[in-house]
Amino acid sequence: MARSFRIGSLFGIPIKLDLTFLLVLPLFAYLIGVQTLEVTEILNGVLEAGIDTADVTAGLTPWILGFVAAVGLFVGVVLHELGHSLTARRYGFPIESITLWLFGGIAAFSEMPEDWRQEFVIAIAGPIVSVLVGVGSYGLFALTPEAFGGARFVLGYLAVLNVALAAFNMIPAFPMDGGRVLRALLARGRPYAQATQQAASIGKLFAIAMGLFGLFQINIILIGVAFFVYIAASSEAQQVTMKAAFRDVTVRDIMTPAGDLHTVEPNASVAELLRRMFTERHTGYPVVETGGAGGERLVGLVTLSDARDIKPVERDAYTVADVMTTDLKTVDPDSDAMTAIERMREHDIGRLLVVEPPNGRGAEGSFGDPASRTDGDLVGLISRSDVMTAFDIVQQSGAVDPSGRPRTGD
Repeated sequence: MARSFRIGSLFGIPIKLDLTFLLVLPLFAYLIGVQTLEVTEILNGVLEAGIDTADVTAGLTPWILGFVAAVGLFVGVVLHELGHSLTARRYGFPIESITLWLFGGIAAFSEMPEDWRQEFVIAIAGPIVSVLVGVGSYGLFALTPEAFGGARFVLGYLAVLNVALAAFNMIPAFPMDGGRVLRALLARGRPYAQATQQAASIGKLFAIAMGLFGLFQINIILIGVAFFVYIAASSEAQQVTMKAAFRDVTVRDIMTPAGDLHTVEPNASVAELLRRMFTERHTGYPVVETGGAGGERLVGLVTLSDARDIKPVERDAYTVADVMTTDLKTVDPDSDAMTAIERMREHDIGRLLVVEPPNGRGAEGSFGDPASRTDGDLVGLISRSDVMTAFDIVQQSGAVDPSGRPRTGD
């Protein structure tokens, strides 16, 4: 979530707000405010709240109560995500952050557990916390005198909503909590990737049903949740399948070796570069310069997007050195293939330079510091097309044969 900003931390875990949260908070406050009378009648009937409707519906009171209840609801969401996060950390999984956004909260895990027992406990921890928050809210509600009708309204509302939140999250719609519990149970007797595929399929069916129900009820929030669940289920299933496929595959297995790479010199013109891209059907080139001893030194990377920013009439005047990128993202050839995939996804780039670390030191990271440009030898390049070709081979044959795969040099 690139649009999020940090507002603090709990137990060492950063708490962030996505910009969409700033839209949904007033929306929830408004929805609660306009339903104050109906909610009060429900609380009086179900919890015997004894709230005087005149006390909570006069003047600005509904909007104040709506805002306080909305904030309280999202505090409950943070506690729900803390339940997941602290339990995961107990098993040794780092937590990057908890983010509040349009559809609630998300705990960002650096790594997901593949042990079904751990996933079961982590998944169930959030709903358990929500139930405890609901019970705690009810306890405070019961201790609050009937004269404080506004406070009893908010506490009673939070008691009901947090229990409802726990129940909703236990719907077996992967990747919601109930879907993760389902995957954990399925993974007891089958491979993790297969259990994920099955849980994701069930989750997508629930998402379709949820979306249709929301459509008939004209409930935009429910339709949005259904869309999110469907997309998230597909995305995580694909990621887990790729991780399983590349379990024993290294970057060296699927990269294009340096000897097969097409390179360009920094003094070549942008016009010449574009002609080569058209002729050779490549969209990215490592930029190397020839040293005094005849060796080649890596100095940058140039892509089609870098070159096309130059106006056609100026392309003969500009050189590759003027447009190339020197902040180069790299990966060690002995890293597993998923490391390269995740790095490309993290930086939203289509290729990584593969650098052999000198003296056994890791070379992963960035060549942004000019002093580090020779810190390792360029041994190849890995692109998204390399990854997808290898994935197709693994899917069809169960193995990667680097020697038999055609090289694209892209």
